[in-house]
Amino acid sequence: FSSQKEAEAEGKDIIAIYSDVCENYLALPSLIGRKSEKEKFAGAEYTISMEYVMPNGKGIQGPDFHHDGQNFAKAFDISFTDDKGKKDFVWQNTFAITTRMLGVLFAVHGDDKGLVLPPKIAPTQVVIVPILFDDSKEKVLSECDKLNLQLEKQGISVNLDDRNYYSPGWKFNEWEMKGIPIRIEIGPKDIAAKKAMVVRRDSGEKESVSLSSVVKEVPKILEKIQDNLFRKAKKFLKSSIVEVKNVKQAIAAFEDKKIVYAPWCGLPSCEESFKDQTGGKSLNSPLKQPAVKGKCFHCSQKAQRMFYFGKSY
Repeated sequence: FSSQKEAEAEGKDIIAIYSDVCENYLALPSLIGRKSEKEKFAGAEYTISMEYVMPNGKGIQGPDFHHDGQNFAKAFDISFTDDKGKKDFVWQNTFAITTRMLGVLFAVHGDDKGLVLPPKIAPTQVVIVPILFDDSKEKVLSECDKLNLQLEKQGISVNLDDRNYYSPGWKFNEWEMKGIPIRIEIGPKDIAAKKAMVVRRDSGEKESVSLSSVVKEVPKILEKIQDNLFRKAKKFLKSSIVEVKNVKQAIAAFEDKKIVYAPWCGLPSCEESFKDQTGGKSLNSPLKQPAVKGKCFHCSQKAQRMFYFGKSY
């Protein structure tokens, strides 16, 4: 970029894009804020990060944006000539979102049965499992084939599991482990009642839906699952934060598998001392800050900003 203003504006756009991807697709809310001087990207002017909390209480850094200023441009002589003929060094940013977010997604949404995938990113959104018996096999498979085609026409990714060498129970377990958002079960009794059993992976909720309504109901249920996963993750994130005023409270919070929110002086020496004492480190500082009064939660210096601290990967 030819100016710092342009570079920083891009940074805001990048964080907005990452937030959209993580919240609206991965169903993962985060703590967005500025990293400390010690934890920022080496050589950058500052780093804005998105922090997540794992089920074991540890923080983990997700997508980030580093405003590099002109530091690397000067080091590598990356320059341009402006409209006035004056030579200047470019302004640069670096940023990334990586496969680490898949690990966060698996840990936050998953359960003891296996994966739980948000519908918007699930390779297969619906699996149809026919309940087969010799005297009704053809009729059941015909109904399943019809439903499969109808769902595909609606743009839904669906798989008809008509393998005859596995039992329905085995298939249920496999697809639950793989995190498929919706399972539809159809057997001879269902056809006789003109219904299908629709099972949600996120909640385990089962609902008997008329065959004529399944195609209309499935997209609605997928939306409910996506929304539910985000709301659960947001509730978990909020419940994982404890506001503290001193180190004793911070240690207790870490032992309780929480991260802490505390007034901090911002000094690298204080940060290093806290890490040596507790094993916790700074995560980031919210971009929107409340009025901060009083002393740092760890030392006697005046507090400058509210910061998140936690045990971290």
